[in-house]
Amino acid sequence: MTLILRSCCCILAALFLLLSCTGSKQSTSAGSQLTSTGSEGKELFTTHCVSCHTMEQEEIGPRLGGVTNLLSEQELIAFIKNPSHAIQSGDARAVSLSKRYKMIMPPFDFLKDEEIRSILGYIASETRIHRIAPLEVKIDTEASNARLAPPVIKTGLRIEVEDFVTIPPSGDKMPRTRIANMRPHPSQDGTLYVSDQRGIIYRIKGRDVAPFVDLRNQVDNFVNEPGLGTGLGSFAFHPDYTRNGLMYITHTESFKGKPADYAYHDSIKVAMQWVVSEWKIDDVESPVFKGTRRELLRINVPNVVHGTQDIGFNPEAVRGDKDYGLLYIGTGDGGSTISKYPELCHSLHSLLGTIIRIDPLGNNSRNGHYGIPADNPFVDSKDGIYKEIYAYGFRNPHRLSWYNGRLFSAEVGESNFEEVNVIIKGGDYGWNVREGTFGISSKDLKNVYPVPETGPGKFEKPYLQYDHIEGNAISGGYVYQGAIAALKDKYIFGDIVNGRLFYANIDSELSDRSIYELLIMREGKESNLVEMSGSKRVDLRVEYDRFAKELYIMTKSDGKIRRVAKAYTLNQP
Repeated sequence: MTLILRSCCCILAALFLLLSCTGSKQSTSAGSQLTSTGSEGKELFTTHCVSCHTMEQEEIGPRLGGVTNLLSEQELIAFIKNPSHAIQSGDARAVSLSKRYKMIMPPFDFLKDEEIRSILGYIASETRIHRIAPLEVKIDTEASNARLAPPVIKTGLRIEVEDFVTIPPSGDKMPRTRIANMRPHPSQDGTLYVSDQRGIIYRIKGRDVAPFVDLRNQVDNFVNEPGLGTGLGSFAFHPDYTRNGLMYITHTESFKGKPADYAYHDSIKVAMQWVVSEWKIDDVESPVFKGTRRELLRINVPNVVHGTQDIGFNPEAVRGDKDYGLLYIGTGDGGSTISKYPELCHSLHSLLGTIIRIDPLGNNSRNGHYGIPADNPFVDSKDGIYKEIYAYGFRNPHRLSWYNGRLFSAEVGESNFEEVNVIIKGGDYGWNVREGTFGISSKDLKNVYPVPETGPGKFEKPYLQYDHIEGNAISGGYVYQGAIAALKDKYIFGDIVNGRLFYANIDSELSDRSIYELLIMREGKESNLVEMSGSKRVDLRVEYDRFAKELYIMTKSDGKIRRVAKAYTLNQP
């Protein structure tokens, strides 16, 4: 999660739960069977695992070296296809690992047996070459994980959804699509645009879906692997698009030595680069992009997670407002904290872990490719501080949205909390010394500890938070203002992994900080997105057409976009 999200999105996090529950059991058949060293195993490992794991050290999830020495190939394949069994059995070692990493993996039955064998063969080969011992696990005898946040409240509010469109598969790997963002056309003509992280933006006219722009054949070194958060991150139309034809796109490129606007010491490896670029279409009426592009900003990151995954213009700003035409860009910590470089974020001397605010038509930035607004909070700062920064201290500001003068940012957390933050100009949101309302150490990202009430001006607290008993990775949303009365003035959001939908009641004072569950009805029966998508990895996104005031639910695994048709409380259809 992707979302690059966390271990809950990688098969071998769950694999370790089973392997650990076997203790020191050795299987002579395991080592003899898992001998593949071909490129396919490495490629599959890179696709499904490397964003969360390495062979020899803990990152988002446990290290994987040595696991293939513990069980036979048949046992490993069976587990990967049904990983929850080890936890449900109550085995002490398996439960201990699930507590530390705070997740249970869904089945990965979409992988073929030969694909799983290839992955395991690659791990076995690396284990032998580097002589890696299996992970030792400290047994946790506590009864259960303690709640860190109030539970989500069940109210009986339900929505009914209907199929809208299906986005075509963008690859032969699962998920078949990687749909991530939806934007309405600025002309308000009803046309919608949806991005797929594999590099395509689709145009939806009525119910017809067709490619609008394909980065794969226009951007050198474009890459959408490894990891769940790479590729085409986000896009946004300039508010004057119908006049100037400008749109903005973020994407990842493999590192080929191209200088970055934010870099760090060359002793730290560059995993990839995030790029923000401006695309100018020749004819704003054209159903297919044809035009030019220029680069605004390039950022080095030390890992393949937590990149530049959302951008946007304040849709409430009108011409003449100070905020009109200013582009907000959210960038996570780039995996710097889990990669043992915590000093690269939570700093005004870094663009990692920030929301920046720029004038894409200006030129007073360091590189001269964009402008820095005069009312940015650090515009008068010196000593190398980035004047673009609007707020900082984020792990992964995954989604941005505006309502009633406020900017909401959904923050994908580490192992304990998922947050919704209300962004204050110049605010410090605490990562990597805070997660939720708790303290955290970069030396142990799996556990948090209570801290005293923070004084004014220190750290901004989350507006909303839920813990990992409720879900694993937040999918940010929008405040609904459409015709469905039961949803009005509610911030609708959800959990990327399990697909649960939530809402918060929004008033002028933000007086209610509770999170409520939003249930789903389908053809008169209660359902859920796991059932509807046919996948236990839902990959949920919540989208909103602010012009038509229509709410949509997107799921990557089946490529479906569903429209919310109505809402009501129980027994009041």
